[in-house]
Amino acid sequence: MIIDTTYILPLAAIDVKPDLLRAIIEDKVKLKVKLTDLKLSLISLFELQAKASKLNIPSSNIIKAINTILKTFKIIPFYEDNIIKRACEIRKVINDYIDCIVVSTAIVLHENLITEDTEIIAAKEFILKKYGIKIFSYKDVT
Repeated sequence: MIIDTTYILPLAAIDVKPDLLRAIIEDKVKLKVKLTDLKLSLISLFELQAKASKLNIPSSNIIKAINTILKTFKIIPFYEDNIIKRACEIRKVINDYIDCIVVSTAIVLHENLITEDTEIIAAKEFILKKYGIKIFSYKDVT
């Protein structure tokens, strides 16, 4: 399963609700998933850094979060040809190009995606119909 950036923010001490990683650790999700099963786009590491910087999170927290992410999750490069092609297609229904990259990563890997992004969630029927990828939110899996 591909996870969106929101769910890795707590690793940098950015308080967000819902905390998917905690729910997985505490076995409070309906899906059979382990932390090591999760994948994310490399672009999410940039998003985490940008958000943490904007919130004046100490660099030590950011570095610790990045190191934890790299050790725990499979990171998918966003610059692969197929991801770029799909991101450009998805751009027709999702305005934020970074979100397009996250969605296209799921499409290319044939993995479902979990997100809190309202624009992605609004496009979930289109994405399911065209690409066969399910879009979940935290409330869908807990």
